[in-house]
Amino acid sequence: MESAAKTGGTEHIVGAYDDELKKLTSLILRMGGLAESQLAAALQAVARRDTVLAEEVIETDQQLDDLESAVNTLTTRLLALRQPVAVDLRVIVSSLRISTDLERIGDLAKNSAKRAMTLSQAAPVDAAQSIPRLGAMVQRMLQDVLDAFTKRDVDRAIEVWQRDEEVDRLYNSLFREYLTYMMEDPRNITPCTHLLFIAKNLERIGDHATNLAEAVYFLINGARLREIRRKSDDTAAAVATGANG
Repeated sequence: MESAAKTGGTEHIVGAYDDELKKLTSLILRMGGLAESQLAAALQAVARRDTVLAEEVIETDQQLDDLESAVNTLTTRLLALRQPVAVDLRVIVSSLRISTDLERIGDLAKNSAKRAMTLSQAAPVDAAQSIPRLGAMVQRMLQDVLDAFTKRDVDRAIEVWQRDEEVDRLYNSLFREYLTYMMEDPRNITPCTHLLFIAKNLERIGDHATNLAEAVYFLINGARLREIRRKSDDTAAAVATGANG
């Protein structure tokens, strides 16, 4: 009887541990879904000059912060009480990294929504039409890396990681385009400055998506991606060319 009681107790502990790991994954997936919707809504707010939608993005950001806090609390509990090893330890460590990047993606979406509110009060500029392409690119990266996390798909994670260079190239192109708009007409300076910040936010979201890809790779393989990530952001040395340049 005593042996049976001990066995039952062990099964209960193991079952509770499994439930906590499932809860952790569920929290990450909720964060991922919310970050995706925040990014999509922020891009729509920019494109439609929609201040109501922009305000919703800003207000919803607290939900991501709360979820990150829940992940931090649960991972701390698991590390302290369960002493995880091997795959379980990788799940917990990766979840911490992933939740941080998802929270920062939400912050960048919120910042873009704030810029959208300011842009909506000014006259429309043609330069704003370039944002959706960059936005669609980073949206797809985020969707794919979250899918890679859900399906434990290392090949998809690597493919997302490699796409960051393409995002950088497009950002560089937009940076030069906006500088040219500003040089050609001083009235474009204020709106294009806000668009530059939005473009930079999107480029940074691409960086966070590659961080997520690295975390997924570590989760699956227990090792770092050993390639050197190629960064193509050369805007620090950018020179705009005006109409007569």
